[in-house]
Amino acid sequence: MNSINWAEELGVAITVSDRSGNIVYMNGKSASTFSEQGGKTLEGSSLKDCHKPESWNKILRILDTEKANCYTIEKGGVKKLIFQAPWYENGSVAGLVELSMEIPYTMEHFVRG
Repeated sequence: MNSINWAEELGVAITVSDRSGNIVYMNGKSASTFSEQGGKTLEGSSLKDCHKPESWNKILRILDTEKANCYTIEKGGVKKLIFQAPWYENGSVAGLVELSMEIPYTMEHFVRG
């Protein structure tokens, strides 16, 4: 099987930081989303530098409590689902991953069980 870089082709913005909040990876969609702020050149910079204190404190809380944060936003006429969660290496929190995906304004919702 050929190696597939699924993260680059997913169509979801993926931004990954280390435990200190330094950006270690941005896929193409993330770099495009943040192109006005520097795109891929943001890799190596701190999330603290591009977030308000309230947002930075949420990031620290996610890393500390190991609980995900999920919400929706609307910006420029586009609605997005934001999912932020810790990622792990050898069982220890290694940093934060943020997934940002465009979603329709109205969505079907199913209750299964």
